[in-house]
Amino acid sequence: MDKKTITRNFSRYAHVYDQYADVQRKAGLELLNRIKKGHFNRILEAGCGTGNYTLLLKNKFKDANIKAVDISDKMIEVAGDKLRDRDVELMVLDAETMNLDEEFDLITSNACFQWFEDLEKALLKYRNLLKEDGVILFSVFGPLTFWELDFSLKCVLRHNSIAAAGFTFQEKIEKILYDNFKDVRIEEIKYEESFPSLMGLLNKIKYTGIRGCSLGNKSFNRRNLKEIEQVYLNKFHKIRATYQAFFCQGRAG
Repeated sequence: MDKKTITRNFSRYAHVYDQYADVQRKAGLELLNRIKKGHFNRILEAGCGTGNYTLLLKNKFKDANIKAVDISDKMIEVAGDKLRDRDVELMVLDAETMNLDEEFDLITSNACFQWFEDLEKALLKYRNLLKEDGVILFSVFGPLTFWELDFSLKCVLRHNSIAAAGFTFQEKIEKILYDNFKDVRIEEIKYEESFPSLMGLLNKIKYTGIRGCSLGNKSFNRRNLKEIEQVYLNKFHKIRATYQAFFCQGRAG
């Protein structure tokens, strides 16, 4: 994953992200419901974005010390406005490579880890940041996210054009967790959205930062759009998008 491109995409549309991040919001609520009641005094959120999930955490754990980090300074600015006077520490940091000299009862993240270059290395780092019996809980998008678009693009452009095709498979995530944590649980949930046109879907991808190498460049012209939309409709009878999400948790041993 190209971190500079990822950061630029998220920063460019941080001010409108919340208008389009419906699935991310649903995933955050699902994730929150999976946090069992406990004494989580110190919480780290990796990849907090505009602070939607952060706000849910603060409302549920009002007395907890929450540190939330994100690679995009623009996202942190939006989160700061949302969390004003809520006593949450916000920091501009790369959640994958950051070095923190403290321990946490809970490390959690919503729809961020799919952007990591080395998920295993990052999860090992997080394990070392957890207190004894500390919990890691996260959602991550899988490689079947936007598979309908990927299929249609292959038919027209003859190559993969979306970043989601490179997201980590469930089997690899399971192996990393089972090798390094105890009480591991993983569940797949799929969300589906429909759009009035292909451009509606592409705008959703654009404004939520989930764009691939070919979206928006000169090879992706008006003729391509028309051809891709026709393939889409012929195959699926509507413009739909599937989000494959894995909800994962484990405990430090």
